[in-house]
Amino acid sequence: MRTQVAIIGAGPSGLMLGRLLDRAGIDNVIVERQGPDYVLGRIRAGVLEQGTVDLIEEAGIGARMRQEGLPHTGCELSFDGDTLRIDFDALVGRSVMVYGQTAVTRDLMEAHRREGGPVVYGASDVRLHDIDGPAPRITYALDGEAGEIACDFVAGCDGFRGVSRASIPADRIRSYERVYPFGWLGVLVDRPPVSDELIYAHHERGFALCSMRSQVRSRYYVQCGADERVEDWSDDRFYDELRRRLDPAVADRLVTGPSIEKSIAPLRSFVAEPMRFGSLFLAGDAAHIVPPTGAKGLNLAMSDVRCLYEAFADHYGAGSSAGLDGYSARVLARIWKAERFSWWMTSLLHIFPDTDRFSRRIQRSEFDYLAGSRLAQASLAENYTGLPI
Repeated sequence: MRTQVAIIGAGPSGLMLGRLLDRAGIDNVIVERQGPDYVLGRIRAGVLEQGTVDLIEEAGIGARMRQEGLPHTGCELSFDGDTLRIDFDALVGRSVMVYGQTAVTRDLMEAHRREGGPVVYGASDVRLHDIDGPAPRITYALDGEAGEIACDFVAGCDGFRGVSRASIPADRIRSYERVYPFGWLGVLVDRPPVSDELIYAHHERGFALCSMRSQVRSRYYVQCGADERVEDWSDDRFYDELRRRLDPAVADRLVTGPSIEKSIAPLRSFVAEPMRFGSLFLAGDAAHIVPPTGAKGLNLAMSDVRCLYEAFADHYGAGSSAGLDGYSARVLARIWKAERFSWWMTSLLHIFPDTDRFSRRIQRSEFDYLAGSRLAQASLAENYTGLPI
């Protein structure tokens, strides 16, 4: 098989890149090691920056998002029960959209089935060849048969543990990482959310988050130890702990029910750079991970995809290599700003193993500074709703 761009990974970043390339008339093939049901079944967050919303519209898949998505013009921070609303609209004139990553993936899959290029699901033993030159190849196995794709470029959208980044020689890439000493225990429940907007809560017992997927489906989180097990957390224990960490008035409004999904997510910050090696370009989780506190994971992936798509369109449409040559530096500038913001939010809202009385007073002082400074609130709002690409 021959194509212009081979895309590794059929998550939202790979599917979005393929969708945009299809609409620009650029041939592409997507290779995914899992099946479509597995890809669609992964539960992920879904706070979309305005830039991500715009990209979804540009890709022609925004109809269901407009119907089912929940626009949010602010969020609430809580510190030991004291609350502060950050008014995005009033502070920076922007908002975010709550629309789950699973829903974004579903919309992209449906568009590909209708009018997209080929997607190879269930590919095993995927290998990248000759990526340091102008004629890379992808080989894989499918149902016992060998497959090969010759291409001009490879886009690695296959996540943190994928083959793309691992194919770059170790002496040609540098990694930066911080692993946080706690996780998020999350529960998905078919009950109305406790608030119309997200609530981020700091408490001496740990962090908590009240989020939602729709008007009738809620997603709640509590900070837990990195070594804890889901099996040790009954629904009753989870809800009791969540109530302890919330403002009493909010806790009284909480409507509970049997969880339909429960999991523990570890927290880490990770960046690999550069994001280009020869004919291989990394995008999304293949190159960077952020803790979920700042709601940046999917949004960073989508900004990578926009930049990469624009670079490919410039290459094939105008014969210019400037976008491809500048891709890594361009996206890394935004990635590190998002890493900083996510680290800051995580540091403000969580209890660390070495948190002492002094550390908590510093966290309290940071919260009080936010509460008393419109400029500080505007900075939070600007970062949360999305910095320009």
